[in-house]
Amino acid sequence: MMRAMWCRAGLAAIALALAAPAGAQTVPAGRLDTLPAKQVFGAQTASAPLAARAIGFYSKGCLAGAQALPVNGATWQAMRLSRNRNWGHPNLIAFLERFSARVAEVSPWPGILVGDLSQPRGGPMLTGHASHQIGLDADIWLTPMPKREFSREERENISATMVVRKDRRDVDAAVWTPAHVAVIRAAAQDPEVERVLVNAAIKKALCRDAKGDRAWLQKVRPYWGHDYHMHVRLSCPAGAKDCRPQDPVVPGEGCGSALDWWFSAGNLNPKPPKVPPKPKPPLLVKDLPEACRQVVLAP
Repeated sequence: MMRAMWCRAGLAAIALALAAPAGAQTVPAGRLDTLPAKQVFGAQTASAPLAARAIGFYSKGCLAGAQALPVNGATWQAMRLSRNRNWGHPNLIAFLERFSARVAEVSPWPGILVGDLSQPRGGPMLTGHASHQIGLDADIWLTPMPKREFSREERENISATMVVRKDRRDVDAAVWTPAHVAVIRAAAQDPEVERVLVNAAIKKALCRDAKGDRAWLQKVRPYWGHDYHMHVRLSCPAGAKDCRPQDPVVPGEGCGSALDWWFSAGNLNPKPPKVPPKPKPPLLVKDLPEACRQVVLAP
């Protein structure tokens, strides 16, 4: 019964969002503490007209004063436009602009294909990511941008390239190239980047293929999934009192024995528990930093 109630509430919020003009306030203040936060923030269609602020933690916060990444740039194209997740803190938008240009310099790629950033006001998403909530996370496909402009339909239907072998123990030698190393290295070497998340098999290949200065490998961390894209996370902006930073990355390259755990039988393909865990209650706006209420209610 409770699950059905949340489902009906979610559908109502989505319907409101689809029917509302861009920027319209779709959730009455009195309902902020009854609807799941993902429904509240998922209903927002434009950024909050406030000073730019990353509020809270990457997986529990929101975003004020977001900027939209233009659909096309000289060295990037945004994908999956129907999701309306091409919003970010101004620092993230600036990073993508300079990083994409850097990619065209250090590799044969004409540029990058950009997946999800954040929602117009950040916050929890209706589907997918647990993070990407404060406008400092970006999914960048491990597929080069073509030399032509994708149509809107292509941006919805074309898939990123799978670069990991089916057994998940290494990269696919038929797909993996030195350009992948150069692109990931360029991301990790940017001073504003906090860390870069990739599949453990990709980390393994980077440890094997990286030449010269290898200090950047410290920022590249293994995580489940991430076999079609890399997840780039920026540090909290300087002086941002509302932004909660992530713990520093572990010292060292993270290669060799540090990677063994990821390839052990129980971790490479973890089995679901025999008894499914009890679902957690949905996150509400009141569970987020107090400033997120102002972000939602801004006209």
